[in-house]
Amino acid sequence: MNKSLFIAFLLPVLLSISCVPQSDLTYLQQKNTQTNQIVNEVSKKPYRVQSNDVLVITIKTLDQKLSEMFLASANTGGQRLQSEQALYFEGYTVDDHGSIRVPVLGEVFVLGSTTDEVRIEIEKRLLDEYFKKEANVFVNVKLGGLRYTINGEVNSPGTKLLFQEKANILEAIANAGDITMVGDRKNVLLVRQMPHGTEMYSLDLTDASVMQSPYYYIQPNDYILVNPLKQKSWGTGTTGIQSISTLISILSLVTTVIILTSR
Repeated sequence: MNKSLFIAFLLPVLLSISCVPQSDLTYLQQKNTQTNQIVNEVSKKPYRVQSNDVLVITIKTLDQKLSEMFLASANTGGQRLQSEQALYFEGYTVDDHGSIRVPVLGEVFVLGSTTDEVRIEIEKRLLDEYFKKEANVFVNVKLGGLRYTINGEVNSPGTKLLFQEKANILEAIANAGDITMVGDRKNVLLVRQMPHGTEMYSLDLTDASVMQSPYYYIQPNDYILVNPLKQKSWGTGTTGIQSISTLISILSLVTTVIILTSR
């Protein structure tokens, strides 16, 4: 009788610690007890160019032949870059000294500047050195996509590239196939290279307040790590069915040992 009571007590305890609860799988939960919450605008500082960034620069004037002088390569033909490989070879990569090499203009220092500031600097140099205002110089400067690396408990780890101006960490994770069932959504580590060194921050993606974090939006060259839950190392299963199957096997083994030792 005591053995039966012990097994009956052990079964729900093991089930409770082996299954992944729904609260650990749901994103952006309203954990604040207040029902009416004030929606605050997410503060986002403009991104400043760093070393190894790739910039896409378009220069146009009324005279198309003059504009072609400033193309990074004659192979582009002024057309839109079509692939990540083309972006790498035809874009302007920021070197370790913080500069890019633009045809005709030569070295342009861009480290620590926003894309708008880079655009203004290039326009100023073009007007001062090569064109008059009547040429209607048009310069467009964009980041060559958001490149980041994601590892750990995601369905598609690796280095990713998003062709958009900005993206938050949930979009970055979705682009990697989402977090697996045994990934820890409450402790997603983001590593960011800054001019003064490396910053590391832990994000709880199950809490809606994460949207107010300065790390909610990713930046180029960010590294995202999703650590596993304890359930993975225990090997007991992530769902109730898997856990019950494991527990039945364990209980069968325990019962067999008890029967053999009681003879």
